[in-house]
This record gives sequence, C-alpha cells and structure tokens, in this order.
Amino acid sequence: MESFDFIEMKFPAKPEYVGVIRLSVSGIASRMGFTYEDIDDLKVSISEAVTNVVNHAYDCKENGEVTIGFGVYEDRLEVMVADYGESFDLEKVKAEIGPYEQSESIESLREGGFGLFLISTLMDKVEINNNSGVIVLMTKYLEKLGVGFNDDHVSTK
Repeated sequence: MESFDFIEMKFPAKPEYVGVIRLSVSGIASRMGFTYEDIDDLKVSISEAVTNVVNHAYDCKENGEVTIGFGVYEDRLEVMVADYGESFDLEKVKAEIGPYEQSESIESLREGGFGLFLISTLMDKVEINNNSGVIVLMTKYLEKLGVGFNDDHVSTK
C-alpha cells in the first residue's frame, strides 16, 4: 500500500467559505510542486464541487456542512468533496465510488451539470458516489517533467 497524507476539513455549506477552501487546495498543491496552471484547475474544480453542495445539498432550513478531504500522494492529489458532513474512510470511499461518465444523465446527480462537465475537463480523473448525499473524488496528477496532460503528448495515466 502506497503511503500518503490525508487532510480532512469541515466547513459550513455557505458561499463565504468557498474562498477559504480554494486557498486550502492552493496551499496544498503549491507545497506539492504543482504548476500555477494546475493549481488554477484545482481551484476551479473544487469551487465548482463546493458551490454545488452550497446551492443544492441542503434546504435553507438546514445548517449543512461540506467535508473536504485531501489525499496527498507522491505523484497526485486526490480531492474529495462531500455533503452531509460525514467523515471519510478513504479506502471505503474509493471502493464504492465510480467514474463520472459524460454520457450519464447529469440530472440524476443534481442540478449544475455544467460544473461536473467543467470538473471532468480540468481534472485527470473524476469519480462520483451519490448513494446518500454526493461525494465527488477528483484526481490531479503531478507532472514532474512539466510534460503531460496540457501538452500535445500522449499520457499513459
């Protein structure tokens, strides 16, 4: 089993915390050595996922939470965004989650389908579990040589 650090944070599901979450992912990705462009992709993706929770996960009456998990690996960053405020059992989440297919009915997940499309475009891998609440797992690989997904080269990842 490969080693990694896991960071988990909980925030109120309110728009004023989206910026704080963006700063968190920016700090973690910067420390890992991601390019500015990849950090921007991560910030946009996490903002879309969190905004989806803020806008659609809870009724106005509820004081909802969004849980953010960061799996910090040597070669990638895995970011999980979940509503209903439950903590992550990383291995369990990964076992139960499935890939997001652009052909699937986005309406079955929740409104804001364009956000999911944008996330799938900016990230290297996107997986979703919507059994109770929604968990979005987004993966961005760290390109050590600066060549890869954003260039005209074929990547094997």
